[in-house]
Amino acid sequence: MIQKYLLAVLVDNKPGVLTHVSGLISRRAFNIESISAGYTEDPDITRINIVVSVESEAELGQVLSQLQKLIDVIKIVNLSKVPSIERELVLIKVAASKETRADIATVVDIFRANIVDVHPEDVVIELTGTQGKIDSFCQVLEEYGIIEIARTGAIALSRGPIPVKKM
Repeated sequence: MIQKYLLAVLVDNKPGVLTHVSGLISRRAFNIESISAGYTEDPDITRINIVVSVESEAELGQVLSQLQKLIDVIKIVNLSKVPSIERELVLIKVAASKETRADIATVVDIFRANIVDVHPEDVVIELTGTQGKIDSFCQVLEEYGIIEIARTGAIALSRGPIPVKKM
């Protein structure tokens, strides 16, 4: 059975590191569900959040072992195994006529989303939440006609006062 794991990978903030990390995982035929990278509180460190699909804990161990061999990798933490807060951001462009705009606004309110742009023929909606919440939101909006979707993929922080770099 395929399982997904969210990994927080701290790396040196250098050009090409993201390419090395993603290339290493994909060359070994592991699927990357999502990947995002961004600055941290330390300007010399980049945090890469990777959701990887593997068939077993042994395969996950292979991924971790290979990543640890990269010279620019500082720290790897499997946030799926510790208490953590996980979120994803989605922007969705939905067809919206005068007749459907109020219904769409009701759905937006129910999911605690925000309408961030309005045009005569469509609206753009922003939602932050778990993957399941976003999947459900998209499913409800399908009946109105989804024009375009952009999702960030998962990001996460561990719960409590200990940062990933000290785990």
